[in-house]
Amino acid sequence: MFRLICLTILTVLFISGCGENTSSPDKPILMKFSHVTSPTTPKGQGAERFKALVEERLAGRVKIEVYPSGQLLNDDDSLEALAFGEIHMIATSLSKFDRLTHKFQLFDLPFMFRDLATVELFQASPSGRALLTELVDRGLLGLAFWHNGMKQFGGPKALHKPEDSKGLKFRIMESDVLQAQIMQMGGNPQKMAFGEVYQALQTGAVDAQENTWSNIYSSKFFEVQPVLTETNHGYLGYMVAVNPTFWDSLPADIRTELNAIVTEVAAWVNERAAKINQESKQKIESTGRSKIIPLSVEELAHWQNSMQPVWRQFEEDIGLDLINAAQAVSIK
Repeated sequence: MFRLICLTILTVLFISGCGENTSSPDKPILMKFSHVTSPTTPKGQGAERFKALVEERLAGRVKIEVYPSGQLLNDDDSLEALAFGEIHMIATSLSKFDRLTHKFQLFDLPFMFRDLATVELFQASPSGRALLTELVDRGLLGLAFWHNGMKQFGGPKALHKPEDSKGLKFRIMESDVLQAQIMQMGGNPQKMAFGEVYQALQTGAVDAQENTWSNIYSSKFFEVQPVLTETNHGYLGYMVAVNPTFWDSLPADIRTELNAIVTEVAAWVNERAAKINQESKQKIESTGRSKIIPLSVEELAHWQNSMQPVWRQFEEDIGLDLINAAQAVSIK
């Protein structure tokens, strides 16, 4: 009911403002860009850089309003709002798209990619690029992929092996693959919005979570997680998407310039992501609030082997051809 009320309000606001989305000397096109992370994260910094470059190069013709930290909508609601044309741009976690197509579940497979460089190679490949247009008929046109980083586990104790997770309640995003991953580990998955995680950890509603160093630091999860296990077991990234009807309605020269800016910002975000995560890890270490535990080579191999049943469970839904394409990049 709450989501329906929010979307109804947004619809009224959008309809009342539709006439404003026409470029003229005194009335620029308004684009609302909603996301859920802090402005200091790779995504947050990317959104602000996109806004700055657009308003520099298309001054007076396009105005960008950025709504970070879930100020406007959470990820689930933003997908619907974008499809209905109530907002204009999102940078939503790839995990969120699995309810629209199983192909994006590829990115949630545990130990699918060894690092961000490998992810980037796949996303730049024909198979990766094809995913950007996978959801056009659902009201979502992908323009670029942005990295956040590789994921780590946080919890009340070190997770040297999957079996150490037995009985722990893990917060996860809305993802069937992530749910299967936690169950394979012996944990109890709890789907929860990002904005609710800190309080849930603080109150004990959940025991553990998985996230990147940048999110763990910027959202202060390290304050309520005594141990962080460095697994690099998963990838957290985003698809920058627009409503295709809105996008096609833009004047051609504006659309061309916006595309160029999106491409430039994607390269900028992805180059900075590894650095931001490394800096965040160092900042967490310097606080002394959480102990960071690395895995040995043997422990990592055990983790990888233990997660293979998750791959087999989803390979038919995702498509073995897509998995093979990603693996072909990973072994280069």
